[in-house]
Amino acid sequence: MFKKQKQEPLTYEEKYLLEEIALTKNAIETAYSNFENAVEPDLIDCYIYQLNSEQKRYKYLLERAKAVKVKSEQLC
Repeated sequence: MFKKQKQEPLTYEEKYLLEEIALTKNAIETAYSNFENAVEPDLIDCYIYQLNSEQKRYKYLLERAKAVKVKSEQLC
């Protein structure tokens, strides 16, 4: 039989990163939805900036999670 690996409890930083990644993914989805429904040029610009900002934050959080070795299955 295969031996199950014991999972160590998540550290505060790992929990924080996982929560922030989930929130940021949600913010990206919301910004995409808002962008797709915008008709005013100023709102279109606003959502473009918001998307860029959230994508950069998401990239940073993923890099940070990789640095503290958060397992990829925890990121789903």
